[in-house]
Amino acid sequence: MNRLAVFDCDGTLVDSQANICDAMEETFARAGLPLPERDAVRRIVGLSLVEAVRALHPAGDPELHHAMAQDYKGCFHALRGRGLVAEPLFDGIADAIASADGDGWLLGVATGKSDRGLNLCLAHHGIADRFVTLQTADRHPSKPHPSMLIQAMADAGAVPETTVMIGDTRFDIAMAKAAGATAIGVAWGYHDADELHAEGADHVARHPADLSAILKELK
Repeated sequence: MNRLAVFDCDGTLVDSQANICDAMEETFARAGLPLPERDAVRRIVGLSLVEAVRALHPAGDPELHHAMAQDYKGCFHALRGRGLVAEPLFDGIADAIASADGDGWLLGVATGKSDRGLNLCLAHHGIADRFVTLQTADRHPSKPHPSMLIQAMADAGAVPETTVMIGDTRFDIAMAKAAGATAIGVAWGYHDADELHAEGADHVARHPADLSAILKELK
C-alpha cells in the first residue's frame, strides 16, 4: 500500500490567522453582533464555517449560522479582491513538503477551506502539483469527522496503517484517530503542543525540520 501524508492547511502549511480574524470580525459586524475575541477565532480554525460560527455564537439559530457562514465567504473574497489576503507558508514548510515527496510519501491536504480557497492558496505558492488528493469542507462534514481523510486514502491507494495526518489543531488529531491513521501535531499553529498531546497525537513536531525527521522514521 502507498504511504500517504495528509496536511492541514491553515496553521500547518500557511499562516492565515490575520485573514481569518479580519473576515470573521467583519461577518459579526454585519450581523450586528459583538466582535469575537481573536483568541476565540484562533480556537475554531480548522472547523467548517457553519461549525466555526456556531462555536463563536452558540446563542444563534441554525439559519443565522448558515447565513453568517455565507457572509464570511463574501467578506474573505472581498479582502482578497482588495489585495489584503496574505497566506505565507510557514518558514521551512516548503522544504518539509519537498523532503516528504522525495522520500516517497504521497501527499494530500484535508482542510476546512473551500475548494476555491485551497486551490488559490496552493497555486500562489507553486506547490499544487505536490498533492495527489485535496479534500475540503465543500464536500465533507467538518473535522473531526474522518470523511476527508477516508476519501484521501481512497484516492491515494493508502490504508490507515500507512497514512499520517499532520495538523496544528486538536480537530486534526481527533480526525486522524477517528480514521485509524497516525496523528502528527505541529506546534507552530493555532493549538499548543500540550493540547495536541492531550488529544492523542502520536508525535508533535516543533519545527518543520522535526516533521521531516518524523516522516523519515515512519517511512
